[in-house]
Order: sequence, then structure tokens, then C-alpha cells
Amino acid sequence: MQNNRRKFIKTTALGAAALGIAPVVQSCCQSPVTLTILHTNDVHSHIDPFPANHSRWADKGGFAHRASLINRLRSEQEQVLLFDCGDIFQGTPYFNKYKGRLEIELMNKMGYDAATIGNHEFDNGIEALAENLQRAQFPFVCSNYDFTQSVLNGLTAPYKIIKKGPISVGVIGLGIELAGLVNPKSYKEALYKDPIKAGNEMAAWLKEEKKCDLVIALSHLGYKYSHNKVSDVVVASHTRHIDVILGGHTHTFMDAPDRILNLDKQEVIVNQAGWGGVYLGRLDVTMVPGNKKSLALVNSIYHV
Repeated sequence: MQNNRRKFIKTTALGAAALGIAPVVQSCCQSPVTLTILHTNDVHSHIDPFPANHSRWADKGGFAHRASLINRLRSEQEQVLLFDCGDIFQGTPYFNKYKGRLEIELMNKMGYDAATIGNHEFDNGIEALAENLQRAQFPFVCSNYDFTQSVLNGLTAPYKIIKKGPISVGVIGLGIELAGLVNPKSYKEALYKDPIKAGNEMAAWLKEEKKCDLVIALSHLGYKYSHNKVSDVVVASHTRHIDVILGGHTHTFMDAPDRILNLDKQEVIVNQAGWGGVYLGRLDVTMVPGNKKSLALVNSIYHV
């Protein structure tokens, strides 16, 4: 399996530009635009690469390796977006020492466009999370958490609209239910709302009122479960206006994105990039402004 994944990675990394994108119907007024969407999840404070004696990921990962890769991709592609899907914190002594400040400062330097909150962001309490969000130079997007009665009020956004060339991208954030995962004393007055209802309503508003060409959900719900718990796959199949779901929480390594039919029988692209910063997820989406996206291809690239 590992050899197959490496072969896939090598092939897609080299051949994406030539082979990865399906043809798009040409518009007399607009030319197709390709968005390169990069994403991380569940990095869990892995600032350094995995050690050289690691049985699976020797010398892989790390913020410096990822920054170098992102800079290279930005130099190669015209329109690049960079997102994180939560659980930035907790997992190494760096978090114990710096309480999340180091992770946020490094993400600032790497130029993240947006992130959403994972359950481990609350590990040092909601007040500590508020301090870290104030340090961030990028928005934390949370569409189904109500923070109005908490210290996080005003520190997150229910959505973000990003312009990339002629393309308008709406970004929403879908967080997991904190009860049962996080000590209630750590999230206090934060309220969880149904992510399907919140996501559907916000995505519809972004598409219909704000005229976004593409709606991306940054999710920390988990890819899918064997029971009825809300997941990325469930959200995709029970909504109408979300085009792409970038996920986290379940630490799922995906060789290629999943394609789920929504309520209108339109494809929703679902992807996740494992954990620990070993992979940088990549989706190339080609579209004409004002029209539905065409095909997306994932390149899961080792940090080298």
C-alpha cells in the first residue's frame, strides 16, 4: 500500500498540470481559471519532521518542509489557496511549552488564508484559545459554533469570501460537537449547532446572495463513521450548495478525493490529508466564473 501511495504521489505531482484537469466549456467572455487548493489538518503541534528512526515517516513532515513546498507551489501556480481544518494544537512538547503561540506564528508566516477550529484547540481552555486567535493574521471560520456569549465573541467569522482572479470563493467552517470530547470547563459558553443545517444555510447564502463561484467547507467533523454520527460524507449528501469539503479529525489518509452526490445529485469533492503534517493536501479545480466547477484532482505530496 505504501509503495502504491508513493507511486501515486510521484505520478500526480509531476503530471497534474498536463493530465489532471478535465476540459471546461469555453466561455466567450471568460477563460477557465484553475484554483490550486492546499490544505492541512490535525498537524498536532508537529513543528519538526518525524525523527530519522521513525518506522513509517522518517524525516517527513515539519513546518519548514511544508513552507518550502508551499512556496514552490505558489511560484508554479497562479491562484493558490491555503487552509487548515483544525487540531493545530496538542501532540508534542512544543505545545506544552508555548501553548499554541508557536504554531500560530508559523502559520502567519506561511500565509494561511483561513482555518477552522478543532476540538484540541480548547485543550488549554477557551481563554487561552482566545489569546491565540488574537495572534492569528488569518481568519478562523466557524459556521456552526455560537460564541456570542463567550470570550471568543468576535474572534471568529461565520464565513470568509476570498477573491482569486475572477473567481469568488466562499469559505465556511464546520466544527464537531464538543460535548463528550472536551471538558465543559474548557469550552464554557460555546454552543454547538447542527452542522448540516448551518452549512446548508450558509452555503446557500454565499451562492445565491453573495454570488460565490465555489463554496468550500473547512470541516473538523471527521471523514465518515460506521454509525450515524455527522461526518463529511453525511454533510455532502445532505446539502445543496457546498462544492468542496476539506476535512479533519479522523486522521484519514486519502490517495484520491471522494466524490459524494448532494441533494441535487451534484458531485461534492471530499478530501483529508492524514495527520501530523506528513502530507499537504492539494486539489486543482478548474472553472469558468459563473459556472459549475469541472473536475478536481488531488495530489497528496510528501514533504521533501
